[in-house]
Amino acid sequence: QVQLVESGGGLVQTGGSLRLSCAASVRTFINYAVAWFRLAPGKDREFVATISRSGASTSYADSVKCRFTISRDNVENTLYLQMNSLKPEDTAVYYCNAEHILGGLYWGQGTQITVSS
Repeated sequence: QVQLVESGGGLVQTGGSLRLSCAASVRTFINYAVAWFRLAPGKDREFVATISRSGASTSYADSVKCRFTISRDNVENTLYLQMNSLKPEDTAVYYCNAEHILGGLYWGQGTQITVSS
């Protein structure tokens, strides 16, 4: 059973920073493609960022590019999202997901980020 547990959410002022973590209970984290998504009230789920299995390449939504940084630690089985210059429109529940190279997609329970103006 794969479990993903996000942490690091909270309330922050505009311009502030937060770092999210997603701890994965898997044997070989490098076998999973991982990503961050977010869901804001009244909006569809939005892709935020993804990172390759080795960590060598990353991709970001235009709305977060140059402000957010995704990274992973394949020894500690953890995915991260460093969020800087936060804006009120970044307010959402943030979810990590992991997809095994042979199939199987897993989601965390989400962590709330609220950015006050």
